[in-house]
Amino acid sequence: MSAFRVHGKGRVNHGRKVGFRFDGTPFEGLEGDTVASALLAHGVHLMGRSFKYHRPRGPVTAGSEEPNALIETRRGIDRSEGRVEPNTRATMAELREGLEAVSQNRWPSLGFDVGAVNDGFHKLLPAGFYYKTFMWPKSFWDKVYEPFIRAAAGLGRSPDAPDPDSYASRYLHTDVLVVGGGPAGLAAARAAAEAGLRVTLVDESSEIGGSLLSEPDVVIDGTPAWDWLAGEVAALAALGVKLMPRTTAIGYYHQNMIGLVERVTDHLAEPDPALPRERLWRVRARQVVLAQGALEKPLIFDGNDRPGVMLAGSAQTYLNRYGVRVGQTAVVVTSHDSAWSAAFDLAAVGTSIAAIVDTRAELREDLLGRAHALGIEVLRGHTVTGTAGRLRVSAITVNPVQSGAVGAGRNIACDCVLMSGGWTPTLHLFSHTQGKLEWDEEGKTFLPFETREDCQIAGAGRGLWGIEAALADGSAMGARAAEALGARVLARSHAVERDRTGSGVAKKELPTLKDLTSTRAFVDFQNDVTAKDLRLAVREGMRSIEHVKRYTTNGMATDQGKMSNINGLIIAADALGKPAPQVGLTTFRPPYTPTSFGALCGYHRGDHFDLTRKTPIDPWAEAQGAVFEPVGQWRRARYFPKPGEDMDTAVARECLTTRSAVGMFDASTLGKIEIVGPDAAAFLERMYTNPWSKLAPDRCRYGLLLGEDGFIRDDGVIARLAQDRFHVTTTTGGAARVLAMMEDYLQTEWPHLKVWLTSVTEQWATIALNGPKARALLEPFVEGLDLTPEAFPHMANGTCTVAGFPARLWRVSFTGELGFEINVPARHGRELWEILWQAGQAHGVCAYGTETMHVLRAEKGYIIVGQDTDGTVTPQDAGLGWAIGKAKPDFVGKRSLSRPDMLVESRKQLVGLLTEDHSKLEEGAQIVLDPSQPIPMKMVGHVTSSYHSQALGRPIALALVEGGFGRMGDLVHVPMEDRTLAARITGTVFLDPAGDRLKM
Repeated sequence: MSAFRVHGKGRVNHGRKVGFRFDGTPFEGLEGDTVASALLAHGVHLMGRSFKYHRPRGPVTAGSEEPNALIETRRGIDRSEGRVEPNTRATMAELREGLEAVSQNRWPSLGFDVGAVNDGFHKLLPAGFYYKTFMWPKSFWDKVYEPFIRAAAGLGRSPDAPDPDSYASRYLHTDVLVVGGGPAGLAAARAAAEAGLRVTLVDESSEIGGSLLSEPDVVIDGTPAWDWLAGEVAALAALGVKLMPRTTAIGYYHQNMIGLVERVTDHLAEPDPALPRERLWRVRARQVVLAQGALEKPLIFDGNDRPGVMLAGSAQTYLNRYGVRVGQTAVVVTSHDSAWSAAFDLAAVGTSIAAIVDTRAELREDLLGRAHALGIEVLRGHTVTGTAGRLRVSAITVNPVQSGAVGAGRNIACDCVLMSGGWTPTLHLFSHTQGKLEWDEEGKTFLPFETREDCQIAGAGRGLWGIEAALADGSAMGARAAEALGARVLARSHAVERDRTGSGVAKKELPTLKDLTSTRAFVDFQNDVTAKDLRLAVREGMRSIEHVKRYTTNGMATDQGKMSNINGLIIAADALGKPAPQVGLTTFRPPYTPTSFGALCGYHRGDHFDLTRKTPIDPWAEAQGAVFEPVGQWRRARYFPKPGEDMDTAVARECLTTRSAVGMFDASTLGKIEIVGPDAAAFLERMYTNPWSKLAPDRCRYGLLLGEDGFIRDDGVIARLAQDRFHVTTTTGGAARVLAMMEDYLQTEWPHLKVWLTSVTEQWATIALNGPKARALLEPFVEGLDLTPEAFPHMANGTCTVAGFPARLWRVSFTGELGFEINVPARHGRELWEILWQAGQAHGVCAYGTETMHVLRAEKGYIIVGQDTDGTVTPQDAGLGWAIGKAKPDFVGKRSLSRPDMLVESRKQLVGLLTEDHSKLEEGAQIVLDPSQPIPMKMVGHVTSSYHSQALGRPIALALVEGGFGRMGDLVHVPMEDRTLAARITGTVFLDPAGDRLKM
């Protein structure tokens, strides 16, 4: 066993050894260890390199706030196999058999890193140097600066192979969510549960208990802390409390929505493949109790970042929870009473405490007496002016301070330095709610003040120190949460013996013999930000704490400033000569700790990355060998090839058959919105450009929808089914957007209108029949409607049965041919399709897909929103001025249409293009007037749609061209990849301009 492992100490299983490797070297830990505690048990403090200067770094904490000990963890030796996760905190990575841990940000090795040359040139790399260095010469940016910055950025390497793990997500509703499983959280959960409420308790650690896990000598209600903890956890479980260890609350959102990430299998050597690696929980709580405790602050002194320098409370955790001494000879440097407890605990197990260096002159007599009894030298009123050691601290220099003057230094040999600058309440989740903070002058920290959510703060999270105070406050806050929900419970009190309460003095940098601008006292360990960097930022004009943050990158590391923000604020305030509350605090944003993309994605990966919606007719199309394409979230048949046909051949056949006989098209993906109510017509009048009040029932009309800017947003055919009922169709990709837009206007602008909006897209299957034989195919199956041209003309609609199925039948066409759209309940869609398909064989029917639909509509000049429009096209630009109700007083976008810039003749307008040599244009190709002009040429437009028309025997195209309506007959030029094509501007209707075909 290692000399640093204390036999029988801690909560680890001393009878169960766990093998793992670090940088290829085999090590042994114990069940219950983290990677950090297991390495410290072997005397290994060097675990990483810093970002900027590549300085040697070891763990400074024992929790998720760790800024230094970031490692890569793997399942398997080879990086290309199994799971690889960079930037894992060694302090949180639970040990498992066969774990491969690898250090980061070094080459060729952790002990000898070439990148450490940066440290020798640190004077040339001060804060903000990149803002100055990378400005000149300008030509260097693309070829020198940017490649260099990208190569240097980041700590760990992204995995080389796809993530082999699975992830899950769930929703949870609870009465009270308690975040934090320490004394305050346990007491709050107990109080709320005893009130009969549904309670959920979460903690990011592998065990519930918080600070109690590191305080075995405390006695609560006459019971040793760990025994009391076990009983309390069992009591909570018996009360029905949902206990969730290994679960981090990553964000606090509106209306008490809290995001949790649960680590399900990372700690298992052989996880069940049926289990996800992580699970994202979206929790809606009626009341939230934040009991996240406080974080210990580092002290800021020259050389405070060497491996072996860590927080005193963390050293106490490693000892009491993991049974590990962090060194043989320690020096404790503190401005707070809590560090003395760590010194006493370590001394009790054989660690030599060379000295307790306290910056304060006045100290508690009980602490001095205990130190004297243990033979520990106490240096009161002292400072630290430096440390020594390359890969681990080997000595510390301490100096007396009298009347502000720093005296002669003294070197003390040691292999670890335990520091404490006091404690800072954990405010991150509270700050996510945009709650107000207040400055605590005595503690030199911010405390929660007012919250916008149904939230209580308990324990050290609001500045209360000591286990007894945390238990009492947690119980009170749990009772308050219960009372807010109408339940009654009495708060409990607990008698605590050997409670380690105390106080301290908040410090900026410790006094030093050097000038403050020359010491290398680190504030943000991960980003290598020193106190002098913060002062430099102030000297160079940064007055806002947010500007100081961005100029120096203080608080921008992956720990989100947990270790650095308050120290950085105090130093910046001192440099500015302002009180800290006037300088303010930087913004904390979710997530609380770095969160894997896998957890955020959950099930949405691979085939599940994006929802694929399928129509009821989709299986038939698949059985027929259709080639599919995604349209919005739908899978749509693009074309139906016969043996030996490529796409062009199949589309040509489908086009000719539809024009000469009859084609069937699955139009079920069209968005469908039912608009019902006495004011339905008035609502449509305001939303769409067209008039609707006088549209008779059983008639249809083309509808055009604009945004407030006057540009086309969507279009579709709208049928009036009755005086108070409309069936609105939208584009396939625009259904949700249009419904949301309608709801927005209805709820915020016209809430007095009596209108109900219902999405019915998936309730109806839609079959389109187009072609001169469409009526002959359909008519035998229709009951309740006369389909003759006189009785059922173009743009009519009616209710009937088709093949015995209830249907809404429309006579509309998106091909320019005689056309019908049959809407039947979705459950009948495939059956009706197969009946019509079978009957259509006698008429030469074909099924056609979206590619043929595109060709047919382009031959008629019908637009597709989003293809022939680009968000800057007005109705007039698209040749749809006729769709604007001239007598309408208002509609969405009307005022924008009258702006001067909307009326200029040089706007890009939709026109047709026919190439001179009958070559096909490329969609998206730019258009120029003069192909001989020097580069860069002036582009006057682009091709929006381009197809080969079988009906015309040549290619056709649609394009947006500047002043296109005034250029009819003009020749323009389209540069292509290998040549430039000349094209003649024409109208957009290439086939049957009189519309005789659809009137048959």
